[in-house]
Amino acid sequence: MRYSESKEKTAELLRLALGHMGRHAAAFNPVTFTLWYEYIAGINPGLTTALDRLIKNESSLDDEAVIRLYKKHIAPADEETMNTIGGEMERLMASMAQSASHTGDRAGTFGDQLTGLTTALASRDVEQLKPRLTEVLAGTAEMKSSVEALRKQVTSSQEEINRLRSDLERARDDAILDPMTGILNRRGFEKRIESLLAQKPADGTSHCLVMLDIDHFKSVNDTHGHLMGDRVIQAVGEILRTSVTKAAHAAARYGGEEFALLLPDTSLDHSIHLAETVRTRTKAMRIRHRTSQEVLLTITISGGVAEMKADDDAASLIARADAALYQAKRDGRDRVTCA
Repeated sequence: MRYSESKEKTAELLRLALGHMGRHAAAFNPVTFTLWYEYIAGINPGLTTALDRLIKNESSLDDEAVIRLYKKHIAPADEETMNTIGGEMERLMASMAQSASHTGDRAGTFGDQLTGLTTALASRDVEQLKPRLTEVLAGTAEMKSSVEALRKQVTSSQEEINRLRSDLERARDDAILDPMTGILNRRGFEKRIESLLAQKPADGTSHCLVMLDIDHFKSVNDTHGHLMGDRVIQAVGEILRTSVTKAAHAAARYGGEEFALLLPDTSLDHSIHLAETVRTRTKAMRIRHRTSQEVLLTITISGGVAEMKADDDAASLIARADAALYQAKRDGRDRVTCA
């Protein structure tokens, strides 16, 4: 589900969205509201970046700009979209193949013309040489034109391929990334843990899972509001994202205020150390007022670490990491416990 905010929070988002909408030229319609809703809720990093850039340049959004932003950053990449991208790719490849075939045919004809010229030169027949030269000169011009057309086609196709690749990457990311934090969502986590379990660990290492949960998160929402709660989740997501430095490792938002680190080919000691790094970085973080820079709150996080066993499946590995996490909670929070 794309929108999971409570009734109280959506009421707050509605009020703020209407304020933004009133400052721009675009009509007050569901598309415009959705644009500003996702921007204020902080659940769409790509849209946030694009709108921040426009706001910084003091640009007023009209209907055309809103539709463009909506299509690029919000419209779902459904099966129809994927089929459209695939169809465009097929059309592009067919066009390139046709251009290459035409150039190849032209090259074959030009080769025959050169062979004819070579024969005429060998015979030293001046009368035969003259038309052959004329033919080759014309063929050279045609060949040059054909090659130039192919070059332009390749350049244009490369630009189109880059655009389609970007569309495909966005469709893929929309499916497995959490829009609020930019790290894996629950679906992405489940795909990654299944992949992790299917691979044998490298010699001297293991596969480990860290489950993490923000301490007393409900009180953050109750005291400071849901928008502040979102800022906390985004900040923790950024800590996880920047703490994971190995390409094979991954951070995920497991759900709500719970997160996970998937650590293939990693020792248990290193996994505990990484979890402790996240914990200490989170504790050192200060959430400040956007304008006054006054410190509004600090938070802590608890973690549980589990090392994969030979008979583990996803459910059993998650259960052991969760058990270690809740042991950390029972022991006083702001700590990491190993299963």
